[in-house]
Amino acid sequence: MIEINQINKWYGNFQVLSNCSARVSKGEVIVVCGPSGSGKSTLIKCVNALEPFQQGEIIVDGISVGDLNTDLAKLRSRVGMVFQHFELFPHLNIMDNLTLAQEKVLGRSHEEANQKGIGLLDRVGLKAQAYKFPGQLSGGQQQRVAIARALCMDPICMLFDEPTSALDPEMINEVLDVMVELAQEGMTMMCVTHEMGFARKVANRVIFMDQGRIIEDCDKESFFGSPRSDRAQQFLAKILSH
Repeated sequence: MIEINQINKWYGNFQVLSNCSARVSKGEVIVVCGPSGSGKSTLIKCVNALEPFQQGEIIVDGISVGDLNTDLAKLRSRVGMVFQHFELFPHLNIMDNLTLAQEKVLGRSHEEANQKGIGLLDRVGLKAQAYKFPGQLSGGQQQRVAIARALCMDPICMLFDEPTSALDPEMINEVLDVMVELAQEGMTMMCVTHEMGFARKVANRVIFMDQGRIIEDCDKESFFGSPRSDRAQQFLAKILSH
């Protein structure tokens, strides 16, 4: 579903990604973790061209992301993206947030888009909030709306960029529960997160990054049981000790 081949990216003279390669098969859940500044978020933003890259190739469902002839708007409509800070339109109510792209990008009728939106709001437990505005919802509710909005586009895969890091601890589980359900239904997912419980529960593989490089790419049992690199061992010792 997703092929990342020898990706290199610079900001000016600073190399933020260095020879990153990975594969994500259909139905796989990949957790990307590592210390702050390791390039995790940049890597998954390259997958749907929210970040350009200078060298290498990324192919999503047979489409080359870096090809100048690729219709990026069409590609992004098929690759769901959930951000750290929700990125909902604050001036639109929840239903309008869910229907706008369906109508403008997919060409669905207003009735069809509404039906899809209500169904997905119901799925994430927020049908009763359909006509409120984002500012009237909690952070956890807003993030669940963001997931529903992404699902409205019938994506072939989902990218999550630290979807719980801006939430209060009490709200984290309500978002993770939706993500666990998606994973169990077979959605292809790449998720940048520090939620190691989530990784242990649903990840097929864990990618560990440090200083712009992929240091480990292995099944979760190997990563949590016996990480090969000293850097991953240090990271896990810190993150699992609390």
